[in-house]
Amino acid sequence: MWWRLCSLLAWFPLQEAFQTNHMETVTVEEGQTLTLKCVISQVETTSLQWLAPSGFTIFFSEHSGLKNSKYQLLHYSSNQLSISVLNVTQQDEGVYKCLHYGSSVRTKEVKVIVLATPVKPTLEVSVRMQNGEHVLLKCSTVRSKPPPRITWLLGDDMEIQGETHHEYETDGKKCNSTSTLRVHTYGKNSTVSCIIRHKGLQGRKLVAPYRFEDLVTDQETVSAALETSSPSSQDPQQSTSTVAVMEDSSTSEIDKEEEEQTTQVSHLATEANRQFVGLTRRKSGILLLSLVSFLIFILFIIVQLFIMKIRKAHVIWKKENEISEHTLESYRSRSNNEETSSQENNSQTSRSKSCMNYITQLYSEAKTKTKEKAQPSKFKGELTHIPESIV
Repeated sequence: MWWRLCSLLAWFPLQEAFQTNHMETVTVEEGQTLTLKCVISQVETTSLQWLAPSGFTIFFSEHSGLKNSKYQLLHYSSNQLSISVLNVTQQDEGVYKCLHYGSSVRTKEVKVIVLATPVKPTLEVSVRMQNGEHVLLKCSTVRSKPPPRITWLLGDDMEIQGETHHEYETDGKKCNSTSTLRVHTYGKNSTVSCIIRHKGLQGRKLVAPYRFEDLVTDQETVSAALETSSPSSQDPQQSTSTVAVMEDSSTSEIDKEEEEQTTQVSHLATEANRQFVGLTRRKSGILLLSLVSFLIFILFIIVQLFIMKIRKAHVIWKKENEISEHTLESYRSRSNNEETSSQENNSQTSRSKSCMNYITQLYSEAKTKTKEKAQPSKFKGELTHIPESIV
């Protein structure tokens, strides 16, 4: 219930009763513990509350508002509320607020800046032949906030600025920094150091030194090997001049070999690029051919399905046509049979009627004859009885 109350108090509009006293700025290194103190001088009964940058209540008096072991209660009294944030990260950066509830609501804001201290720098050394022989020094450090300041210390008394480049990570907070330095002339006792300064170091410096002694020793070994290869029968002046000439010729030969190697490397890179382009074109052609073949196959399947559907519809139509023709023929035969039977019945009826007419006619003729014969018998006084029905 307390954390709900604290949340409501955190989001409740204070408006006119809300007064901001001041804002403090606290800087803390990533991974350390942040301590926040809210102390008031009033003697009246009050309540204190700490709000996170997200707006949620961390503590209301002695009651915890967030169920997170990262936030710890250090001290609580009527005029003080002190808390700590363990293992600070970049997500903990922001403005924390302490609210003092009395006759009016006062607030104290604390802006927390989380620093990411850079790691120990790495120093890379390489010898380049482009635009004259020179030594390229590259000093790098990663995951720092804000970006560090990188300088180069030449010897013991000269500090210069190199070409520095900062690249931020995806979160846009930490960055990776790199500084480069080109050295054209140097001696055996020459030294150079990469120096990194940062707010999180609190006045300390990160140093990565380098001595040119090893590089000079290697070059002297090469030149000594060239001197020993020269003829020993010449006088010292001739040998000296010969050595100088040989050194010059060897240098020119080395330069030529390096140029040839560079040319070969460029040719190889060009050929590799051409091969890569050709391979890419082949892959794209194969992919296009595969896609076209797949589309043709799909189209063939669709045509086959359409043909099968047409055939099926044709078979159904043919069956229905045959059924209709058979029905029509049966109907016609039935009607013919009925007409034949009716004609036969009519002929029989006409025959029976003609027979009856003939019998009736015979009967009427016999009756007429009988009447004619009966008239003379009456005169004679004789009564002749004629049957009424003759079959």
